[in-house]
Amino acid sequence: MGLLDAILGRSKPVRPDLDQLFAVPSAALTLQAATGFTPTGLGSVCFAGVEGGGFARLQEDVRELLDADTERGGIPVEFSRDPYGYTWLLASHPADDTAGLVNDLHAVNTLLQDGGFGPHLLCSLIGFRGAEGADGAEGTEGRSLALVYLYKRGTFYPFAPLPGDAEKRDNQLELQVRGALGDDLRVEKDLSRWFPVWGAPGL
Repeated sequence: MGLLDAILGRSKPVRPDLDQLFAVPSAALTLQAATGFTPTGLGSVCFAGVEGGGFARLQEDVRELLDADTERGGIPVEFSRDPYGYTWLLASHPADDTAGLVNDLHAVNTLLQDGGFGPHLLCSLIGFRGAEGADGAEGTEGRSLALVYLYKRGTFYPFAPLPGDAEKRDNQLELQVRGALGDDLRVEKDLSRWFPVWGAPGL
C-alpha cells in the first residue's frame, strides 16, 4: 500500500504537465535502440474511485471518448478495480501506434483533471516487451517493462518486474533504461518514488 500512499504524496505536488506524455513515442524509439524493448500497444491510467453519480458519468464520458473509433476497428477501453479499490482504465492500440495510445492516455488524464478529479489521478503506464533476439539488455526476450508517469510529480520512471511469481524487479535494467531515456523524458530523480506496480493492466 506504500505505493499509492506515496504517489498521493505528503508534500505539495508539482503542477501536472500532461504534455510530458507526448514525449513517449520518441522515447520509445530510443528505448528500442538501447535495450530492444518495443511497445505493446497497451497503456493504462490509475485513479482513485470516487462514489457518486458525477464520477460515474465521468467514467462513462471516458469510455465514450476512447470507444469512439470502435466501429472503425478500434478496441474498446476496459475498466477494472484492483484489490486496493483503485480503478484502472486499459487502452489498447496496435503495437506500432504509440502516438495514438499516448493521445488516449492524455485525453483520459485531461478529462479527469478538467472534471475536478485531478487529485484522484495516480499514474499512467505504457507497456513494453523485450524483443526476441534483439540487441541491448541480455536475457530480456519476452520480458515486461513499463514506463510509469507519476501524475502528481510530472515525471517518469521505468518498472521492470522479473519473470515468475515472486514480486521482484530488475533494478539493473531499470537503471539502464533511466540512462537511455534521460534526454527524452523527465525521469524521476528520487528513486524512492519508483514504486512497484505489480499486476497493473497493460504491463
